[in-house]
Amino acid sequence: MKTKVSVIKCDNYEPQAVLASLRRAIDLLGGISSFIKPQSRVLVKPNLLMAKAPEFAITTHPEIVRAVIKLLKEINCKIYVGDGPSVWGYQIENVGQVYEQTGIKKVCSEENVELVEFNKRRWREKKFPLTIWLDECDYLVSIPKFKTHDLTTLTGAVKNLFGLVSGTYKTELHKKYFDTGDFSGVLVDIYEQAKPALTVVDGILAIEGDGPATSGKIRKTDLLLAGSDCVAIDSILALIMGIKPQDILTSKYAAERGLGISDVNSIEILGEKLESITGKPFLLPSTSSLKSKIPKPVLKLAKKMIKYLPCVERDHCIACAACIDACPTKAISMKGERIIFDYSKCLSCFCCMEACPSAAIKVKKSLLAKIIGL
Repeated sequence: MKTKVSVIKCDNYEPQAVLASLRRAIDLLGGISSFIKPQSRVLVKPNLLMAKAPEFAITTHPEIVRAVIKLLKEINCKIYVGDGPSVWGYQIENVGQVYEQTGIKKVCSEENVELVEFNKRRWREKKFPLTIWLDECDYLVSIPKFKTHDLTTLTGAVKNLFGLVSGTYKTELHKKYFDTGDFSGVLVDIYEQAKPALTVVDGILAIEGDGPATSGKIRKTDLLLAGSDCVAIDSILALIMGIKPQDILTSKYAAERGLGISDVNSIEILGEKLESITGKPFLLPSTSSLKSKIPKPVLKLAKKMIKYLPCVERDHCIACAACIDACPTKAISMKGERIIFDYSKCLSCFCCMEACPSAAIKVKKSLLAKIIGL
């Protein structure tokens, strides 16, 4: 039997339009009770990367969260909403400020559901701590934002679960697993430990280019996706982006481990037809090797000479030090009001770019990367 992913058009965030579109997406899959038992305790996890308003398209739109809450209320669930926003070094971004700026606090207040913080944890597989709200609730509903990502190319259904990692340990995981393949493997480990019962993707406004934060470009895709298989969902997102599902390493690794389906021939798309949701390919991150037409074996041989490093566009830098706090290896410092990189310590994880509120961190390419068009 094929795994099912529903894809529904929705061209705005007007509450009634979102609710109607989401209801249709989930009804095509059998209805909300096919995923969540009535009267259950449910943790709803959006993507709240940073304290930015919904119009920046960096975070899950609050009206998508509201629509999910309303459907869960219809089956009398006890609902908790929360996320672990960016935590860098020893500086913890004020979670309350993130909830306020993203509009999530307002929605939870209006819908009378509890907004929680991920400040307590339980270790899993002796590798990473995940919030204990996973233990307190019967089900997890994940609501990722459709975006590109400078390290993993796509941040969608699987990557959204990284926000379940508790506290400053996100920084430790970036430091320990800085290679794209290794980091993707850890994301799959997290997915294995915390599989959502239902995933709803906010793809009405997406991010392309140097996502997932302020350096990316907003792209209107007018889509909502839903399903229970995060790998299958990410595979459809990859097709929408114009790339192969197996090029997303989290999808490749998870499928190899039997945790989901990445083979498009084994995925049934409900709602929109595939040809109606694929068009102009997404702009990929500057760091993505998928942009090159050079055969992969050749690229692999030249890998040591193909380098990407962060640099500062000083006209945009506001000297807020967010990049300093974000760096897992302390490779960034400030001299006067100038940001300085110690490239001998740099992992090219681009946490600095992800944390920058003013899109001041850009990608500097090695000569070979420029020559071969990466």
